[in-house]
Amino acid sequence: MSIVSRGFHGRREPAAADLPPGQYLTQDFPVLQAGPTPRIDLDDWRFTINNEVGEKYSWTWRELLALPSERPTVDIHCVTSWSKLKTSWQGVSLDSLFEDVETAADHAFVRSYGGYTTNLPLEDLLDGKAWIAYRFEGEDLPGEHGGPARLLVPHLYFWKSAKWVTGIDLRNDDEPGFWESLGYHNYGDPWREQRYTDD
Repeated sequence: MSIVSRGFHGRREPAAADLPPGQYLTQDFPVLQAGPTPRIDLDDWRFTINNEVGEKYSWTWRELLALPSERPTVDIHCVTSWSKLKTSWQGVSLDSLFEDVETAADHAFVRSYGGYTTNLPLEDLLDGKAWIAYRFEGEDLPGEHGGPARLLVPHLYFWKSAKWVTGIDLRNDDEPGFWESLGYHNYGDPWREQRYTDD
């Protein structure tokens, strides 16, 4: 069952020239998710990277916050056609988390509290392209937007930026996640309008 915020069906603003095809500009931050918002105790929170041979690299909440953070300002694009420009975040670059991870894998399978999953090529998480974000517009990230921490991969449709992220499994073979298994595009590039399997 999807959860949709009141603003989700609000009035659309005219499309801007710098939006991907089929997108409209919004000033609010619609909420769309496939289930209830999980309640996560920060004392129990963990983020774990499992490599393809079973080695684990794990961080507690305090350990994550102790890592160097970045403050990216990025545009985000939802597959349901809204775009929000110049959003400000704070979080830890995946480059920092992968610094000591040994892997020859090409694929990442992202897991979240609540059971949500999504898949990406590992290269789309590295080289300054992705973060574990825990603040939005100067405030702690609210639960309805993925707090305490979510994956942020702004160059892909926003379903790839998994809310309530808990870990990444590195794999030699690709495996579709939740929405990909239900007919969404396996990659999800908004500039190529890759919304569904055959796009």
